[in-house]
Amino acid sequence: MGSASAGRQVGARDRDDEGRARNARPRDGLGRPLPYGSDGVARQPEGVVRAPEESVAEAQSLLDAGKPFHAHEVFEDAWKSGPEDERALWRALAQLAVGLTHAARGNVTGGARLLRRGAGALAEWASATGRRRPYDMDLTGLTAWARDLAEAVERDGESVDARDRAPRLRGARGVS
Repeated sequence: MGSASAGRQVGARDRDDEGRARNARPRDGLGRPLPYGSDGVARQPEGVVRAPEESVAEAQSLLDAGKPFHAHEVFEDAWKSGPEDERALWRALAQLAVGLTHAARGNVTGGARLLRRGAGALAEWASATGRRRPYDMDLTGLTAWARDLAEAVERDGESVDARDRAPRLRGARGVS
């Protein structure tokens, strides 16, 4: 697969067609930059407005494929384009995906911190709104998954397999 990012390199900085700074380097499945000219995975398009159910389904597909960095992009689009009263929900889900990304990259401290931050934000949002299963997502299970994974990452001190440790948004997997 080739890089799927539009743009051009100007001087030492990549720019999109409007001249905004954008890193056009190809990326691996965990979002790490690869050398220019390398094969990478297709980037998740930014700024896509989806129905919430579509966001959940697309993010789950990416998580199942071991691409939590890309799932975070889907959640970020939902957080930025969705209703104000749901932004904290989508931001928390993005934090969980980034936490899994860091844990898979071997960043134990950052991964655990983001997983816990996302879990806390999910629990707070569910408590404040009384919604435990928005769009049929299992927020209680996701919160437990994130806290368990944060603990496991810190205990083991090593990277995790993003595909094996991916959550089920509509029913969380156990973590050992």
